[in-house]
Parts: sequence; structure tokens; C-alpha cells
Amino acid sequence: MEDIICFGGPILTMEPGPDPEAVLVREGRIEALGSLEKCSALAPHAQRLDLEGRALLPAFLDPHSHITSLAGTLGLCDLSAAQSFDEIAAALRAFLDADLPAPGGWVCGFGYDHNFLREKQHPTRRLLDQVSADIPILISNTSGHMGVANSAALRAMGITAGTPDPEGGMIGREPGGREPNGYLEETAFTALGSLAPRPTMQQRISQLCRAEEVYLSHGITTIQDGLTRDADWALLQAASEQGSLRADIVSYIDLQHCRDLATDEPRLKQYRGRLKLGGYKIFLDGSPQGRTAWMSRPYLGADDGYRGYPVHSDAAVEAFMTAALEDDTQILVHCNGDAAAQQMLDAYAAAVKKTGRGGIRPVMIHAQLLREDQLPQLAELGIFASFFVAHTWQWGDVHIENFGMQRASRISPAGSALRAGVPYTFHQDTPVLPPDMIDTLFCAVNRLTRSGVHLDQNERVSVLDALRGVTINAAAQYFEEGEKGSIAPGKRADLILLSEDPRAVPAEELRRIRVLETFKDGVSVWRA
Repeated sequence: MEDIICFGGPILTMEPGPDPEAVLVREGRIEALGSLEKCSALAPHAQRLDLEGRALLPAFLDPHSHITSLAGTLGLCDLSAAQSFDEIAAALRAFLDADLPAPGGWVCGFGYDHNFLREKQHPTRRLLDQVSADIPILISNTSGHMGVANSAALRAMGITAGTPDPEGGMIGREPGGREPNGYLEETAFTALGSLAPRPTMQQRISQLCRAEEVYLSHGITTIQDGLTRDADWALLQAASEQGSLRADIVSYIDLQHCRDLATDEPRLKQYRGRLKLGGYKIFLDGSPQGRTAWMSRPYLGADDGYRGYPVHSDAAVEAFMTAALEDDTQILVHCNGDAAAQQMLDAYAAAVKKTGRGGIRPVMIHAQLLREDQLPQLAELGIFASFFVAHTWQWGDVHIENFGMQRASRISPAGSALRAGVPYTFHQDTPVLPPDMIDTLFCAVNRLTRSGVHLDQNERVSVLDALRGVTINAAAQYFEEGEKGSIAPGKRADLILLSEDPRAVPAEELRRIRVLETFKDGVSVWRA
């Protein structure tokens, strides 16, 4: 591994002080910062990388996503461009014609968004039955919280009129009866949908490597698998043991169903073959754009007072928090609605009091509708808020319809979190959205909806504070601030080369920035 001196462009270290003129990389770590003369004297035979005016930054860390789920979608029918029921059916027919499944095989699709379909609603089994009445078809909403099965898939999953709604989920029914209409929501979709058959292990490893390439192309060298179950862990272990991983992957085990995966696991909190087990994950509610997030006040226009619903009882959530504290293991908690956020806060505070423990840096994932009065509780308890801030653009207009301007305008309240001293990060929840940190930077700085509405500008953050949310703060969320997240002597040389310095680009033009090259431990792993 050659010594490398980087110079000739802005170097954003994410550390206090002025930008250095040059950086010396040795044996995969940052050896020194300072003048070009100083770095050259320390390594006179080093390879020189002239930035030619382009910007060098620490590589991005992904605070929350699902790489195994993204890998799985790479073998599915892409429905993200569909704007109507007819276009969903057409895409599925084309996929079926091009890749006829083996006998007993399924056709699965991913990425439709009912909010942007012409019909403004989810399809049902009747649409999918028009594609095929015999081959099981299962499609997923882009949120991953809901989807639709055709009649053959319903039969294969054993879903009938007599099947009760599972706790924390719902099976859609035909009008006036209990016959399933194909729509599956929350636990009904995630649990029953897992019955669909999977590709072979080698096919899955190939898809995982393709998914990893997507992250690397966006400058991300630490990737999360944010809800890992048995089959996902087996995939990650196999890829790790084969030496297939080029980025670091941090896995969070499904605490409700798979806690035993962490028992005597040598990868718990330490990397082996670029894979480690970071902790646990639980869900407390659903999706705000899907109207399943659990709110303290009703959704706009809900005459029946509908506020979404919880996944677990208060006692169950406290037990999960207690288990994490007793295991001295970090826990990630999916909370979109403010009622779900309060359930997490109350449960964690009670568990800390009961066990007398703390310091596990729990993470409130998404935290979309977090209230102003809840922020001091996060700060006091040491809870990270990881905001899905791209909601401002992607579904900001939908949130205005669902919650009214006052509540919707404050989604992802990063500015208030910063002022309240709450540690924060930003994520894309891939495969819900691509892992595009530059787009997230734009969203955090501008808070603009698709239709041009400016959401609460008090919740904007500066470019540097937005960058902290995906570098140094994200490293701290992973307990890796001593290794990653900034360009400082002794840290890993996980670096990215950007087309421009984000600090010098007008806020409204941040999306024009491109990732040109990604380095992991001083080695180029992706180049545009």
C-alpha cells in the first residue's frame, strides 16, 4: 500500500480549524495534515494525488438503511416509475415475459408509491390477478411497510377470510366482508411477505455486492443493515467469510424475533471480515405517508379520530429497552409519529431507572413528527435522532395533506435538535430511497417540497451541520468517532472526492455536486 499525498483542492476535515493544504495517507490511515512541504518531507516518495480544485472529504457513513433489502430488490420488478395501476400491470407483465419463474416461483415487485399513482390508492389482488391468476405475485410499496398480493400469493401464504389481523398490522378486506383484497399493512406484510421464496445463496451474495456498489457510488463506506433476521445474517456472514465485502457493514438484529443471533457472536461490536453486529432494532409504528405512523393527535380529515396505531404495548417496549441495557447493546427504534416517540422515551427512561445502566446511545430512527417538547428528553437520555430529512422533498406535500401545515412544516426538526443539544444524523432508509447523501444535504439545507413549498425554515441547518450529520455525528452514532467521520491523524483513510466544495455551492444548487471517487482505508473502491 503506497503512501499518498492529497493536495491541490479544498480539504474539509470536519474538525475545528482551517483547511490543511495537504493530507498524507499511510497504511490506510491519515498520517499527517498540514502544508504540502511538511507532508512531502514526511513521505518524499509518496504517490501524489492532485485534487485539481475538487474537494476531499471524509467518506459518508450511512446512519440507517437496509443493504440486504436493497440487494433483494435488485432481483425484483422495479415499479418506482409507475404512475398508475395500468403501468404497474404493464411493468409486471414485461418482467414476467422476460424472466418466467420456475414452477412454484414467485414474481415480486418493489417501489410503487400510492401517493403518486393516478388512482391515489393502493392496488388490490384484482389488478395483480389480471397479470397472472396462477403465478404468485407480491409487490411492495416503496416504504416497505405495506404491499399487495394476488390471489395465488394469498393462497400460498395461507391468508383467507378466517385469518385474523396480526398485532400491529392489517389485512385488507373486500367491501362488506372479510375476504382478503390483497392489501397487507405493517406486520401483516412484513411477516407474511417473508414467506415468499428466496434466490440461492450465491445469487444473493452477487446481489449484495451489486447493492454495495450503489452505496460506494454515493461516497458511503460504512453501511447499515437496519433490520437483520436469520436469513439476512446468514447472507452477510457468507459474504464476509468469502471476502466479498469492500465497505464496512453494521448489522442490527431484529430484537423481537432474533435476539439469539447475538449470543456468543464474535462480530458483536467488532468487525471481522468488514462485518460487525452493532445492536438491536425494533419498530414502534408505521409510515406517515402511509397514514400508519402513531400520532398523539388525529390525522387531518380523520372524522373517527384515527391517529395511526402502535406495534407494541408499553410493557413490551420497556422489556425491549431493558434487554438492550442488560446486554449493554445499542438499540435502534423506528418511531415516526410523536406518540411512538413518546413511547420510546418513556420506556427507555423507565428501563434506565430499573437497571441503573445507560450509555448505549439508543437511536430514534426517522423521528419525523418529533415534538419540540420531546427534544430535551432525548438530550437528557443521550438518544440520537436519525432524521429521514429527504421526506421534506419526497413526501412533504403528502404530509401537508395528512397533518396540516403546522405539523407537516416541522417534519425532521433538525434545527431544533441542533439547538437542543440532541445528537443527530441523516439517512435515506434505502431501499425506500437511493443512498444519495448529496440529495439529503440539499433537503436538510433547503427544506423544500416537490411543489415548491418551503417548510419551517427554522428547522434548516447549515451545509457544514448537514455534513456533520453524515460524517462525524454518524461515526459517533456507531461508537466509531475515534476511527471515522473526519480527516484527522490516526483515523482511517475513508475518503471521498467531490466535484465541488459544498460550502461554495449555492444552497439551491447543491444537487449538482457529484461523487467522483470513493476510498476505503486509502484504497480507491469506486470511481466515476
